[in-house]
Amino acid sequence: MPFVSPPFGMTDWTPQTRQNKISVTSYNYDDRTISGFIGTHQPAIWMGDYGYLTIMPQTGALRTTPDSRKLPFKHSTETARPDYYGVSLDAGEGNDIRVEITATERCAMFRFRFPKSGVPRVLVETSRPGVPGYAAIDAQSYEINGYNPHRMDAHLGPNKLPGFKGYFVIQFRQIPRDAKIYGMEEGEAESSRGAYAEFKPGEAVEIRVGTSFLSINQARDNLKREIPQWDFDGVRQRLQAAWNEKLGRLQVEGATEREKTRLYTALYHALLYPRIFSEGGRYYSAFDDHVHDGESYTAYSIWDTFRAENSLLTLLAPERVDGMITALLQNFKEGGWMPKWPNPGYTNIMIGTHADSLVSEAVRKGFHGFDRDLAWQAVYKDAMTPPDGDTTRRWLDREEHTPYEARAGLTYYKQLGYIPTDKTDEASSSTLEDSYDDWCVAQIAKALGHEEDYRFFLHRSLNDRNLYNPAIGLMNGKTSDGKWAPLGGAQDTPENRAISGWTEGDAWVYTWSPLHDQAGLLQLMGGAEAYDAKLDLHFSGGHNVHKNEPSHHYAYLYDFGGQPWKTQAKVREIAAKEYGYDAGGLDGDDDCGQMSAWLLFTAMGFYPVNPASGEYMVGSPLYRSMSLKLSNGKTFRVEAENNSGTNVYMQSATIDNQPLDIPVITWEQIQSGATLHFVMGPQPSLWGSRWRPTLIPDL
Repeated sequence: MPFVSPPFGMTDWTPQTRQNKISVTSYNYDDRTISGFIGTHQPAIWMGDYGYLTIMPQTGALRTTPDSRKLPFKHSTETARPDYYGVSLDAGEGNDIRVEITATERCAMFRFRFPKSGVPRVLVETSRPGVPGYAAIDAQSYEINGYNPHRMDAHLGPNKLPGFKGYFVIQFRQIPRDAKIYGMEEGEAESSRGAYAEFKPGEAVEIRVGTSFLSINQARDNLKREIPQWDFDGVRQRLQAAWNEKLGRLQVEGATEREKTRLYTALYHALLYPRIFSEGGRYYSAFDDHVHDGESYTAYSIWDTFRAENSLLTLLAPERVDGMITALLQNFKEGGWMPKWPNPGYTNIMIGTHADSLVSEAVRKGFHGFDRDLAWQAVYKDAMTPPDGDTTRRWLDREEHTPYEARAGLTYYKQLGYIPTDKTDEASSSTLEDSYDDWCVAQIAKALGHEEDYRFFLHRSLNDRNLYNPAIGLMNGKTSDGKWAPLGGAQDTPENRAISGWTEGDAWVYTWSPLHDQAGLLQLMGGAEAYDAKLDLHFSGGHNVHKNEPSHHYAYLYDFGGQPWKTQAKVREIAAKEYGYDAGGLDGDDDCGQMSAWLLFTAMGFYPVNPASGEYMVGSPLYRSMSLKLSNGKTFRVEAENNSGTNVYMQSATIDNQPLDIPVITWEQIQSGATLHFVMGPQPSLWGSRWRPTLIPDL
C-alpha cells in the first residue's frame, strides 16, 4: 500500500479504496474510487487492523457509509511517495477535491482544496457497524476527538484486553462553520460512528491528526510534540529527510532508473516494520492490558522476517535493534512469552518460537542494549515449557481463543525427538523449525556461559535428522508410534495432506529448512553430489515457491554442496522472475519486508541463510557496485567487475585485496568497512567449490 509514514511509524496513512479486514487491505491499485483516508495499523493482508481512523472530505449532502461517500479518482492525479500522498477526487459537475497527506511517527497532516460550490465537509469515521467507537466535539476549539476499540484479530489470541482503544485528536486550522457527531444515538449500534465539520464554500482546509494507544490527552500531546505548527510543507520536508537518510545508506552504481525504483521501493518496504508502539516514554501493553514505562514495538511477522528482514535491520537500522529486542522481552514479562506475531497482542499465527532467532542474532552481533539474563529466561522457557493443554489440542492454524501456542507439541518433541503428526498439526514443519530454534538457544547459552545448557540444546538441535527418510531422500513426518506419515504432496489426498504435518508446503519445501544443519543434511543424503542432485530436482520439479518464505534460502544452498555457480545463476533467475517494476511487482505480499529483504541482500551479492550465525552465503551481485553506510561511520562496498545480465558467474573474489576462496562472508567483515570485489564472467567457474560446512558435533 502507498503508506505515508516515517520508518517504523506507529500509524500509517493511506487512501482507502475498500473497507479493510483480515484478507483485505485498504488500497487496491485496480480500484477506481476512494471512500476515505485511513490511519491504519494493519501490517499485512492476512492480519487485521486495530484502533484505526478514517477521514473523508466531501461536498453536498452528508454521506456516511463507504458506498455512499466514495468518489472516483484517476491514477494520473495521484502522487505516492513515502513522505507525501496526493490525489484529486471527482466531486461531480466538473469539480475536484484535492487531497494531500504528510505524516510523522504518530500523527498526520492533511490539506484539502474544495471547489467553490457546495458545502465543504470533513467526515471523521471512528468505527464501523457493531463497534462501539466514540467521538466528541470540543465546542470551544472545534477539536474532534475520540477512540476506536476495534481489534480485528481479537479472536485469535487468549487476551481479552478490555482496556484497548485507538485514540485520536483532530484539529482544524480553519474554524468550522458547524460540527456534529453521527451514529451515536441510542438504537444506532449497527451504524458507523463518527463526527464531521463543515466549512465555508471554496475554503481550503488543513487538519492535523494525533493518534495514541494511551489516551486522548496523549494523542494531543503527540500532536504538540510532532506537529507543533501549521506547516504542511515543513512536516513533509522533515519526513522526506528522514527517508532520505535511511534510503541514502544504500548506494548503487550500474542500475537503470527502473531498477533503482524497484530497489529503493524494496528498501522502503523493509523499513516499515516492526512499528514503534510507545509514546513519550510509555506504552500500552496488549499482553497485560496496562500502561508501562519504556520503549515498545509491535507488528513482528517473525516467522517471515527472522530469515532475512531482521538481519537487514541489524545493518540498516542497528539503532533500533536493542529496543526491538527489549520490546519482545517486555512482552515476555507482561504476557508470559515472547510473541511470534503480535498484532498488537498474541495471535498464535504460524509455528515455532523464532523470537529465539532474533535474540540469538542480536547476541551474536554484539548488541548489548537489552537485558541478556532476561533474554535467557525467555528463550529457555520457549525451549523447555510446553504451552497449556499441549497434549489435548491439535493447535490448528489460526485456532481461535486458545492459550498462547509457543512451541506446539513440545511435550512430544522432548519425549520422542520429534512432534508426531497424529497428535499435533503442522508437526513435521514444527520439528524442523524447533530444531533451528534449539540451535539458537544453544548459541545464547554459550555466549552467556551456560555450558551445560549449550551442550544440551546443541544436541537437541539435531532432532531435525530424526525426520530424514533415506528411502525417499526427503524429510518425512512421523506418527507417535514411529511410523512414517504420508508425505502430503500436491497430488496426495486431502486426508493424507492433513496428517503429513507441513506448514504451507510439503516435504520438498521443508527438507532443507534446518538452516543450522545443512552439513548434517548433506551427510544424510550421502554427500555433496547427492545433495546437489536433490536440489536440482527441487527446482526442476517446481517445488521452489518464492512467494512463501520457506523457499527463500534454497537458491543459496548450492554453496554448501560445492556448486556455487548454480547459486549464482539461480538467484539471478529468481530476482528477474519474482520482482517486477509495476504496481503488481511482487508475487504475493511483502510479508512485512521479508520479500524485499531477499531482493536487497541478493542485489548486494550475499544472503543470511542462517541469520543467527553472523555468516552470509555469496550469490551473484546484481549491479556493478553497491555500498552500505554503516552506523559505525564506515562503508562496506561490493564491487562486481564485468557485471552484466550475462556475466553472472564468479571468476574470482577478494576482500580488502586479500583472496576470498569460500562463498561465505561474515558480520565482522561487513562491519570493518571492507571492500568485497568480484570478477564476473559468462561461464561457470570452480570458485568457492571446495568449501563445505562444518558438521555440528553430537555432544
